[in-house]
Order: sequence, then structure tokens, then C-alpha cells
Amino acid sequence: MKLSDFDYHLPAELIAQSPSPQRGESRLLVLDRSTATLEHTVFSALPRYLKDRPVMVFNDTRVLPAKLEGTVGEQGKSIEALLVKEKEPGTWQVLMKNLKKYTPGQKLIFGKGQLHAEFVERHNDLALIRFTSNEGLASQLEKYGRMPLPHYIHRSPGDDAGTEQQDRERYQTVFARHAGAIAAPTAGLHFTVEMMGHLTDCAEPVYLTLHVGPGTFQPVREEDIRKHKMQEEYFNIPAETWNAILRAKNENRKVMAVGTTATRVLESIELNREEKSDVTGWTDRFIYPGQTFKNTDHLLTNFHLPKSTLYMLVCTLADSSLMQKAYKEAVREKYRFFSYGDAMLIL
Repeated sequence: MKLSDFDYHLPAELIAQSPSPQRGESRLLVLDRSTATLEHTVFSALPRYLKDRPVMVFNDTRVLPAKLEGTVGEQGKSIEALLVKEKEPGTWQVLMKNLKKYTPGQKLIFGKGQLHAEFVERHNDLALIRFTSNEGLASQLEKYGRMPLPHYIHRSPGDDAGTEQQDRERYQTVFARHAGAIAAPTAGLHFTVEMMGHLTDCAEPVYLTLHVGPGTFQPVREEDIRKHKMQEEYFNIPAETWNAILRAKNENRKVMAVGTTATRVLESIELNREEKSDVTGWTDRFIYPGQTFKNTDHLLTNFHLPKSTLYMLVCTLADSSLMQKAYKEAVREKYRFFSYGDAMLIL
């Protein structure tokens, strides 16, 4: 179970830098595990693969425009901070570079001088900063924050306002409701409002929330992947979602996770009785080959980074050799990879 076993060759030009011209126009690679076959189609054809009315589990988290640009003090060096988690009102854990250079009490200015904060302390790879005022912070983020695009999507200060607006619209699902994520549940980005409206004809859509944090995309640095520890992320499962999944399992209907984040929540719980109230908690679930799935039968997902925990997850649901075959086929057929890329359906 070595990290190098989960590497694959990906030409840089296949990493999608922008979304498809219209939402829902992506390609779809269908992997049928029962026959070990691959089929090439388009995302709009998804409904015809939804047999026997499966429960489809969506992550309705909403991405915060959590990336702030600013300076150290009035005339200091330029800095960039990514808000990760609010520890208490006005005090946030953030990702910042060169943390060793900061000292407690140091002044930080963001949002063209409108947002003031101070550096509190460093904790491992994260900083703790405190804004001088928490009042109106959410609206200030909407005004001055940028969408926290992954590092492989390149934007420059010279990009026009249209690019930023496109990211604000397209790096967000049409069903996003609960703000708190610093990355999008990207499998959901393919769905249009129209498709969601028609989905009830062939499936039972339900929603849970996992606020995507650094744990989802932190790199695996251990060659023995079993030593990797994921950072925990908060989830909420409404009682109606919990009971709908339980009912489907009792009726021998399939459960399809829309995205790896929904999958990790499903595989973090024990569905053994009905619930009358929401189920909440934190999960650091890391899924890698050798484990079995309790609650997830099918998965709709994007194509994931080499050596990532997400690629390991899909190699667990499908046999690793079969997944390697699928990814080689996707590269050969020039599918678009990662967050703004095409989709894969694992049956």
C-alpha cells in the first residue's frame, strides 16, 4: 500500500483551467464494475443510468469567497490568507505562507484597507488571526474575498472582473445552501437547475452538508499511506436524508453518492435506526484500498489528482487496476481533469 502505487501520468494541458462554456455540458465516462467496461457519453445522459430509482446524496455546502489579499501593516509586504475555520466570532484559522515570519500582535490589512486583523499565533500549518470587528464580516468577504480555487487553476492579478465573476458562479453548485466550505464539492458543479428539477423523475435526491476544508485536499506525504491522517471536517445530515437512505437500503435500492465528500460522510456513519433530528459530527475518514463500503453503492465524481486521498477513494470503490485502466482511457481520450473538468460515473 505505497503512495507511488497511486501515481499516474497526466499531461498538464488536460488540467481544466476554466469550466465548460455552459454548466452541464461536460463529458461523462461511465465505469461499470460488474462488466469491467467503459462507456463514453455526455453528462446530460446521466438519467438513463439511474436504474430502479436510486437515492442520490448531494453535498449542499456553500463555498465561501475565503481568499483575502492584503498587506502586513499599512505599507508592508503583500500577503494572501485563506480563511479555513472560524474558531470563535471574529477569530479564524487561516492558511498563510511563511508563518515563521509572523509574530503575535502583528497587524494585517485586507480588502483594500477595509478589513483589519492581527496575527494571534501559529498552530502547525495554520495561523490564527483575529479581525478587529466581526460585524459585517460576511458581507465584507462577499465584497473583497476571492473564490478559493485550487492551486492547479491559475489566475493572475491581471485577470478581468468577468473571470472572477465566472468563478463565483461556476465554482459553486446550483443547490449550495449552507456556507462554510473552502473548496467546492466538484461533482455537483455539473448539475443545472433544469436537471435538478427533472431528477425526481428517475431518482430520489437528498442532501447533507460537509464543509470541505484542508482535510479533503491535503497531500499525502507518507509512502505507507496507512500512516496518513486526515484533518476532520464538519458534517450535518438532516433526519429526512438519514431516513431516506435507511429506507432505500431496507428496500434494496442503490445509494449513489454525488462526490467524494458525500461518500466520506456516508462511510462515517452507522445507519441502524431512524432518526428524528439531524445527525451532526466531524469526520476524518480516510478511505483507501482494502476497506469496504457500507452505505455507498455508486459514485458520481470528477477525475482526481495523482497520489491524492480522493484518487485512493475511487480506487477503493473500483479495483485499482480497473481505475488505472479508466484513467489511462480518459487521458487518451483527452478528458478534462480535476475541479473544472469532466465527470466519471462508477456503477
